[in-house]
Amino acid sequence: MIPLDPLLQRLAAVAGMESGCKRLVVVQGQLGDFDSIEYAQALVPRLPQLAALGVKVQLFGIGNAASAERFAAFTGFPLQQLIADPSPLLHQALGLEAGLKLPGGPWPGFLLMCAGVGSPGTLREVLRGYTGDSSAAQIFDDEEWVEAFPLPRFRGALFRRAGGAGFQRPFELATKRLRNMNEVLRNWRTYVPCDDYITQRGATVLLDADDSVIYCHRDQSLLGYSATMERPLAFLDEVLAQG
Repeated sequence: MIPLDPLLQRLAAVAGMESGCKRLVVVQGQLGDFDSIEYAQALVPRLPQLAALGVKVQLFGIGNAASAERFAAFTGFPLQQLIADPSPLLHQALGLEAGLKLPGGPWPGFLLMCAGVGSPGTLREVLRGYTGDSSAAQIFDDEEWVEAFPLPRFRGALFRRAGGAGFQRPFELATKRLRNMNEVLRNWRTYVPCDDYITQRGATVLLDADDSVIYCHRDQSLLGYSATMERPLAFLDEVLAQG
């Protein structure tokens, strides 16, 4: 759980996010964080369903106006539902994980977290991207062109040869993450104006109309933005079923 008062105070200043309706609030780290992009990509297809049920959605991330515009353009997440803060003041008020901090600036801690140090579950999640997951959804359609440098351009049907269809095939998620990584690295200073907060983790909170908490997840690691990474938005299923 996280302290609610700082979150409710912040939401009160955002038009449409006041009490009186269900609200999904996603507090992310850097907008150039691979978790942030992947989470937004998972969330975008569910936005129409959430809107139809009267569930308001607000995303907070670390960056600036240019970061937010690039993030929205790449992921398809609505820019008007995204607020970029230059520093993690909201994260600190909510007591969220700052990540591994070591002498020498933010990069030593970040690189160790990528290797799983101080970041439980990261290596397991990376491995899942390569081995596939029968409990997760298929990512690429057969006729979709997939571009992820340095791989040659190919049709999504190629993943059938790695295991079939109707589930996350081997290398499928890893290819999607490679494509996201290319986007971020090519536009690093746009996504990440300041490196100081690259280890900062986030949280997800689903609030009811009376401000009670329906669901809460605190990120503990890189590639740990959900308690069920094979189905990262599984917590929404019950809410959507009510419609």
